[in-house]
Amino acid sequence: MFNSLQGRSVIVTGSGRGIGRGIARRFGAVGCRLLVVSRTRSEAERVAAEITAGGGTARAFAADVLRAADMAAMAQAAIEAYGGIDILCANAGIFPAAKLGSMTEADFDAVIGTNLKGTFLAVSACLPAMKSRKAGRIILTSSITGPVTGYPGWSHYGASKAGQLGFMRTAALELAPFNITVNSVLPGNIATEGLAGLGADYVRSMEASVPLGRLGSVTDIANAALFFATDEAAYITGQSLIIDGGQVLPESLAALDEMRSGS
Repeated sequence: MFNSLQGRSVIVTGSGRGIGRGIARRFGAVGCRLLVVSRTRSEAERVAAEITAGGGTARAFAADVLRAADMAAMAQAAIEAYGGIDILCANAGIFPAAKLGSMTEADFDAVIGTNLKGTFLAVSACLPAMKSRKAGRIILTSSITGPVTGYPGWSHYGASKAGQLGFMRTAALELAPFNITVNSVLPGNIATEGLAGLGADYVRSMEASVPLGRLGSVTDIANAALFFATDEAAYITGQSLIIDGGQVLPESLAALDEMRSGS
């Protein structure tokens, strides 16, 4: 059985909705003390209220991962509220679609800035508190898109997510002497609030591409993040875990057809 994480101080960026909300709620359910961080304060307050209503401990904090000052204030808020920072889930990310030829410099900078620079700024802000304790867990939310797969319209997104893994590997080396681990989760197609807006046909096509025949849930991703935060994962660093229902496994659509023909 896993040792308890009860009482650990956890920051989750981008936790006002989607995967971040799922991660925050999951950590809250096992007794961690949460700082729920979102650019929109009302969203952060809603998620913090959900955690406290379930018997957990959470505070809301409004911050933009693109602003170093916001990230410094975020870290200070966690220290003042909970005495330190044990776990950072650097989850904030955006994914507006734009194909090459129509993608603007501003489009590219916005995605790389939020997803990659935002990761750097969030981690940098939390390091002094973790280094002072010589302990810490950093979990990045990357994606299968970029590190493993591609999708039209997401070249900037894919670059940002692949970049997170390059950042992770060197960060893991630099922080190992301080007993700080850095790992990442790579979600596949996950059922979140934003998915509904893409339409039923899109959802069905995505389900058809997954060998397990369904989209993942935010809890599937949260459970993986939770594992990386445990004492039992203390000897794991610089690693990534794909959570995609087997989506990256088939070499072609024919492989999926053959799989289903034998069922």
